[in-house]
Amino acid sequence: MRQLALFPLNLVVFPGEKLNLHIFEPRYRQLVRDCLLEGITFGITPYLNGGVSRRGTEVRLIDVEKNYPSGELDIRTEAIGVFEMEEFQRELPGKLYAGATVRDLPDDLAADPVLYERTRELIEQLYSILGLRRLFLDLPTGFRIYDVAHQLGMSSEQEYELLEADTETERQTLALHHLDRILPVLQETERLKERVRLNGHFKNLTPPTF
Repeated sequence: MRQLALFPLNLVVFPGEKLNLHIFEPRYRQLVRDCLLEGITFGITPYLNGGVSRRGTEVRLIDVEKNYPSGELDIRTEAIGVFEMEEFQRELPGKLYAGATVRDLPDDLAADPVLYERTRELIEQLYSILGLRRLFLDLPTGFRIYDVAHQLGMSSEQEYELLEADTETERQTLALHHLDRILPVLQETERLKERVRLNGHFKNLTPPTF
């Protein structure tokens, strides 16, 4: 158990993700200064359904990209791990920003090879339908669900389910369930678009024999 500064946001961040943030609130400008001076990290906890979620992602400051005359900042960060919040504090002692006592969660890397291949196949279908095949070609070999989670068309609540999953196999199963559900809808939408596009065109049809 340890204490961690918190930066609640309306998004889910996954380990390994690079996140650029524009900082303008005084409390988070103070947080960035403490990261620079004391080398601390902070946690991004998704703010969902009107509250701060219990599970979040620890991030470290990589660089301050720009300082504005107003005191605002552009920063680059990297997500390094997942934690579970035990006790939330609206303000840490002597600070403007929130914090919590947290418990670090282990990172399970063991993917199921069968689920991996199936996920890869469905992601290729998804990107092909959306005209984003370049994204598929850029997929790293042996990608994790965390690596593609933001590119699957999931809601924030669904992405938080991935963050709540303790193993890579669980995350693979959730991603597959989502892809199995949305791909038929997208394929039917594409067929509908094609029918609308062809309406009014000269049709070269072979009459049935009867």
